[in-house]
Amino acid sequence: MLNTLWGIVREEKIELLEKAYIPEGIKVLVTVLPSGDNEAQFWLKTSQISLDAIWNNPEDDIYGQLLKK
Repeated sequence: MLNTLWGIVREEKIELLEKAYIPEGIKVLVTVLPSGDNEAQFWLKTSQISLDAIWNNPEDDIYGQLLKK
C-alpha cells in the first residue's frame, strides 16, 4: 500500500511531520518539492500538464464537429 507523508529535511535527515509506523529498512521514495515562489510555479506547471492532457484530446474533436451541424 502506498502512503504519502509530509516531512522536512533537517541536518540531511528527513523528519516526518506526522506520526506513522514505518518498519525499519523499508524502501521509500522521496519527492523534493520546491519552496517559496518556486512552489507556486511548480504546482501551476504540474496542473497545466494535466489540463493539457485532458483538453488537448483529439478524441474530443467530434463534439466540435457536432456543434457545427
